Formats: sequence, C-alpha cells, structure tokens
Amino acid sequence: MVLTVRVQPRAGRDEISGVTEGAMKIRLRAPAVENRANEALCEYLAALLKRPKSAVRILSGDRGRIKRVAIDGVTRQQIEALLLFEA
Repeated sequence: MVLTVRVQPRAGRDEISGVTEGAMKIRLRAPAVENRANEALCEYLAALLKRPKSAVRILSGDRGRIKRVAIDGVTRQQIEALLLFEA
C-alpha cells in the first residue's frame, strides 16, 4: 500500500490530524533535522498498524513535508479505519 503523507514536525504530540489536499496529515514531535522526523514517521506508522518498522519505507519526499510512504502488509481498509479512529 502506498499513501501520500504530509508531515508537520515539532508538534506537541504524535497524531494523525486528518486529510489535507489528498494527503494524510501527521503531526510528529520529532524535529526535521538529521532525518529524525522521517525515522519518527516510520516508527509511528509501524506502531499504529502493528507492522515491523522494516515494513514502512519512504519512497519519495524524504527532504520535504509531503512524502510517499509504502507500507507492506496492509490494506486500504486498514488505512481508512486508522483515519477514522485516530483523526
């Protein structure tokens, strides 16, 4: 499953805050320095979807706020349920 994510680093807490312009908006406490926000994003999505961290990888956008993320072993329904539950 590949999805588009918009990341907001240095937030008050890690959370999914809805959908913005077709991308899932995720707020992360980690700063956008030394790849920390990207690592936090992968860890956060893996924990929410109960997948190993190695199942989540950033395909593109690793230097920007908008990223394409691939998650192995999940379905579209699981992502939609996550949006409904978390956002």
